[in-house]
Amino acid sequence: MSKRTLFQFFHWYSLGDGRLWKEVAEKASGLAGIGFTDAWLPPAYKGASGPHSVGYDTYDLFDLGEFEQKGRKATKYGDRAAFEAACRALVDCGIRPIHDVVLNHKMGADEKEHVVVRRVNPEDRTQMEEESVDALAYTRFTFPGREGKYSQFIWDKQCFSGVDLIEEPSETGVYRLMNEYGEGQWNDEVDDELGNFDYLMGADVEFRNKAVYEELKYWGRWFSEQVPVAGFRLDAAKHIPAWFFKDWVGHMRDTIGTDLFVVAEYWHPDMTTLSNYLELVDKQLMLFDVALHHRFHDASKAGGDFDMRKIFDGSLVSSIPDHAVTLVDNHDTQPLQSLEATVEPWFKPLAYALILLREQGTPCVFYADLYGAEYSDISEDGSQHKVEMPAIGCLPKLVEARQRFANGPQLDHFDDPSVVGFVRQGTETEPGCVVVMSNGVAGQISVDLGQDLSNTVYIDYLGHHSTEVATDDQGIACFPTNGGSVSVWVRRDAL
Repeated sequence: MSKRTLFQFFHWYSLGDGRLWKEVAEKASGLAGIGFTDAWLPPAYKGASGPHSVGYDTYDLFDLGEFEQKGRKATKYGDRAAFEAACRALVDCGIRPIHDVVLNHKMGADEKEHVVVRRVNPEDRTQMEEESVDALAYTRFTFPGREGKYSQFIWDKQCFSGVDLIEEPSETGVYRLMNEYGEGQWNDEVDDELGNFDYLMGADVEFRNKAVYEELKYWGRWFSEQVPVAGFRLDAAKHIPAWFFKDWVGHMRDTIGTDLFVVAEYWHPDMTTLSNYLELVDKQLMLFDVALHHRFHDASKAGGDFDMRKIFDGSLVSSIPDHAVTLVDNHDTQPLQSLEATVEPWFKPLAYALILLREQGTPCVFYADLYGAEYSDISEDGSQHKVEMPAIGCLPKLVEARQRFANGPQLDHFDDPSVVGFVRQGTETEPGCVVVMSNGVAGQISVDLGQDLSNTVYIDYLGHHSTEVATDDQGIACFPTNGGSVSVWVRRDAL
């Protein structure tokens, strides 16, 4: 059975004009051939910025590129028909569609409403002014272009807990909406950054409103009836009460399928925080390994000065591996984005070998690393930057190697600060591999593979080394790697 291997089929600057859904359909077969089993797709519904929306400024969850709203019928990625065709193409090729779900907030309201708010200290959300303010806020969503098709639910000020913009008086900031839910307090079971990190952006959804709660469950059921759904990526989980996702994910599994794959974006490096969150949601989902991503970033910046023996220190995959989705980069960490902490290209083959070929964790490969990406944007200092993210040449071979050779028990060789590696010992029917890498100068690792593999010839599956390595009569050999590189040694007869 194929080992689960995710592909993030987009980046922040993916081409618009409806081209992405077509690209998914065109490349599905090739991705399956390499060894990908799941494809994480971007938000498919209409965002407030319409044809330019990456999808995280959610406007209408029920508009999958079908209605004339926010300037165009199609989303940035294409219309509903193209989205459905993309999902069918993935399934036909044996790839499971994983859909991005953004439930934390809504943006682009259709109407303003009279509201009562309290100003909040943006640096400590537990501090609110005692005096309330009468104002106008964009909190009413009627979706006139959809005219009630699929859902007649109208979102209003009772559906939200906070906003960041008011009028009369005209101000920006963080404002707690005073309505009948929460007695003026934010939701609990959210991250404690800034005192209470319930509020993120836009009109923040009030999950304590039973009507909202049920509408979001209804949407999940409806969505699964429109397109194939093998799983979800849950956006902004640290801002959404854990009790909501505990119930919502359970409901989705009851109605869609018990094997539903769910990974939440709880962007936090602290293992205690993540472990507590997993307990709150009854361990029904997986989390991205933020700490490991930052270790990769740090290692790529430090070069040979980084101690590779400590690459997994503090990571989710080392402490709770069954709930870890490992990654090298994603759409938020790429250059010019909000969580920018890009891994340098020279280190990415090493990082991908560490997430693709080991026993622990479920790896996710980023679009820009497989196909490359070029784009330009304005940085925080106001200047225009052109970015080129090169495709990682050996990445397809590493994904192939995961399916073919990442088999059997694992034995680590993390004894040197620069040259490290591990052995996958294989099984009775499936071959293993020897992985060796260096973040400094060229080196080698002596490995005892046992007499069953004596006098056996190995080659580097990645082609970084043209020489062959042969084990001796005892099954021992020295497996080399180039400086700043990685080699995956496999039995020649296994090819």
